[in-house]
Amino acid sequence: MLVKIISVGKLKEKYLKQGIEEYAKRLSRYTKFEVIEVKDEPTKENASEAEDELVKNAEGERILAKVKDDDYVYLLAINGKMMSSPELAKHMQQQMTQGKSTLVFIIGGSLGTSDAVYKRANQEISFGKMTLPHQLMRLVLTEQIYRSFRIQNNEPYHK
Repeated sequence: MLVKIISVGKLKEKYLKQGIEEYAKRLSRYTKFEVIEVKDEPTKENASEAEDELVKNAEGERILAKVKDDDYVYLLAINGKMMSSPELAKHMQQQMTQGKSTLVFIIGGSLGTSDAVYKRANQEISFGKMTLPHQLMRLVLTEQIYRSFRIQNNEPYHK
């Protein structure tokens, strides 16, 4: 089993890197885990809608280049399905039971993701209506993946 996070842009803040590294270490007893960063496109302050689409498409191509045909893809999207931690754990478990050996979580760029990435996604999920910085979202997502494995294994974890 492999769980991957594919995210646009480089993680810069040391404290976020340390948090992700800690959860990655904890996850190693349950699964292989990796974070893949794809290059973000420079964006203009007052870009047109067409220019924004070009940015999303370029980033989307980089994301999709890291996704295999048989991967199960979760796309983080503000209008996606909101799940509780136990619901996410159950959903992930179902995919593994159905033979999916790789679960991929995608965090798009600051403008969102391309239509092609939306079309490739098997499930759109949301962590709420609030906008979080993409770099912080990586840490939150990593913690939730770890929490999902704890739940799946009936192991205690603070509620």
